[in-house]
Amino acid sequence: MTVMHGLGPEERAEILEGFVQAASRAGAIILSHRAVGCAVETKADLSPVTMADRESEAEILDHVRRVLGGIPVIAEESIGRGLVDFDPARPFVVIDPLDGTKEFIEGRGEFTVNLALVMDRKPALGVIYAPALETLYMGSAGEAVGGWLDPGEGLGALRGKRTLRCRVPEQGRIVAVASRKHLDPETQSYIDALPGAECIYRGSSIKLCIIAEGQADIYPRFGSTSEWDTAAGHAILDAAGGTLTHFDGTPFLYGKVDDAFLNPGFVARGLAA
Repeated sequence: MTVMHGLGPEERAEILEGFVQAASRAGAIILSHRAVGCAVETKADLSPVTMADRESEAEILDHVRRVLGGIPVIAEESIGRGLVDFDPARPFVVIDPLDGTKEFIEGRGEFTVNLALVMDRKPALGVIYAPALETLYMGSAGEAVGGWLDPGEGLGALRGKRTLRCRVPEQGRIVAVASRKHLDPETQSYIDALPGAECIYRGSSIKLCIIAEGQADIYPRFGSTSEWDTAAGHAILDAAGGTLTHFDGTPFLYGKVDDAFLNPGFVARGLAA
């Protein structure tokens, strides 16, 4: 399939199906490594990486290229090999083969596989799969859904399908969600100033999904992230009625090749948070 600047319903459905299959198969690979354990290496940026990250990415890349041909791909573990003639104004795919590697290493279940299609520098559709939780989230064109999916299965095996929709906060009570590993003083101060000052702590891109399904209202992030950390969740949040912007409300764009695909701070919100 060749992705241009517009997608019809059938094309969106085909890409989502391909993304779900890729994420689910990658999830099965990750869980197989989790069962036996795998060595941890340290990358140049001092973040950890395992064979589960690398094999997950290889599976996803193979599947995405079969579905979408030669579309440019921004994938966490292979981005250092460089991009040829990358034009951020054209469609591209963003992949995080194992978001929450530290959670994975420490034995928690809050790690995910993230895939997003970016068009016109904004996420057009996204899939997030948490294999240890058997939980799938996906969003596109104003429709976001979640459900339960066994590792290695496709959309036809999705159980308990439900619509995801951001909620309107209760009067005087805004519930935040934040990272348990990246809770800096600036973020804590922001949360403390919210009405009610309640917070849910989670790892990985699940934080954005929590807002999309109406369990929390706001996610402030002052520290840097990478585009593969946010693109899929951004697409799902948009489809559920929420927003992800810079703190001043300006649009959050992707394809920041000159900045090594690093994101500045952002705030994700549900309905009128």
